[in-house]
Amino acid sequence: QAPRPAPTARGTAQRMLNAVTQEGRLLAECEHMMTPLDPADRARAQRLVTETLRHMDRADALLTRHMSHAAPPPVQTILRIATYELASGEASHGVVNTAVDDVSRLPRHGGLKNMANAVLRKVAQDASRDWDGLPASRIPNWLRKPLSMAWGRAAVAGFETAQSKGAPLDVTPKSSEDAEALAQALGGTLLPTGSVRLTNPGQVSALPGFAKGTWWVQDAAAALPAQLVDFAPGTRVLDLCAAPGGKTLQLAAKGADVTALDISNARIKRIRENLYRTHLKANVMVSDVFDMAVGDWPLILLDAPCSATGTMRRHPDLPHAKDGSEFGELIGLQSQMIDHALSLLAPGGQLVFCTCSLLPDEGECQVEEALARHSGLRVNRAALERPGIDPAWITEEGGLRLRPDYWADQGGMDGFYMAVLQKPG
Repeated sequence: QAPRPAPTARGTAQRMLNAVTQEGRLLAECEHMMTPLDPADRARAQRLVTETLRHMDRADALLTRHMSHAAPPPVQTILRIATYELASGEASHGVVNTAVDDVSRLPRHGGLKNMANAVLRKVAQDASRDWDGLPASRIPNWLRKPLSMAWGRAAVAGFETAQSKGAPLDVTPKSSEDAEALAQALGGTLLPTGSVRLTNPGQVSALPGFAKGTWWVQDAAAALPAQLVDFAPGTRVLDLCAAPGGKTLQLAAKGADVTALDISNARIKRIRENLYRTHLKANVMVSDVFDMAVGDWPLILLDAPCSATGTMRRHPDLPHAKDGSEFGELIGLQSQMIDHALSLLAPGGQLVFCTCSLLPDEGECQVEEALARHSGLRVNRAALERPGIDPAWITEEGGLRLRPDYWADQGGMDGFYMAVLQKPG
């Protein structure tokens, strides 16, 4: 028996794409597939699978011009990745030959290698000419329908355009006073809300200031919840569902006595690493939110588990791996978490509730229902009067709705919802 060929970036990307489209797995669940690769191949595999998912409709549009019917899924995966490679300027001869070889090795579909060869040679002629003119990939209908009902078709088209462009890298300066100098040092742009945006950052850990801990990676939208509250140095703050830790770092940098809690030991490890790198301090705990029984906190942040539909710019696998079936359970969990967090809050204390979701059921509706459940609870609208926040983003019930099509000319932002709830007392 011939030895199995060594893993390649392209072959690994094929396995990962099959896992997402055929098995409903997220890319984060497939990272172990890249373990045998060296760092350069790992980065290449990650790019191939992410960008193929991001532009899958475009790839399929080019392929269907030259196919009478769709290929079997494993073959279609190979063709899709090869089409993306051709569109991104890879040498057509090498891409086509390698893809044909990959098809020939498929146990049940090797006989389709001649078809693959013929199709990809024609696609190679189309890709460089037509790719950029093809429409952005549509969000799958299971998600597109509720998003269209919530925000309208024009907005959803804007989400799709934002997703097709991907996400720039945003970083949060340890000190807001250093933001302008940091933007200059990194060759980035200072955004209206104080984040610094980089469009072609290269290796993040090699950038100036990373090793010294003067900044951390955090989307501009995700950086806003911790900016909505003012407090005196030494104030006790509870950060629930804290990983990956950007908000913990923000609170600690502002002088809070932070307790950061998350249920995932692996994710808590990342918080500890970032605290060490940035020379900041926080009490870090691995725990379920509902096991936290000690109350009387003056300030709590709750970044609740959610559909993560607001992060599709950087996670194009999400709409293909999910089908919405678990969202009802998440929405129920969010309500329970809000109620539990309020029970831990001191009289007169504030709860910042947020989710990285585009679905009103995980944002606006949660706050409206919490106000109905808890007598005397109110929304602190004044908290949203911050630099860079567009008044048009403030919603009827007093929360802040962020969308990927906002700041479109500056690279967009993640979808996010947040509101500051004030407990009576």
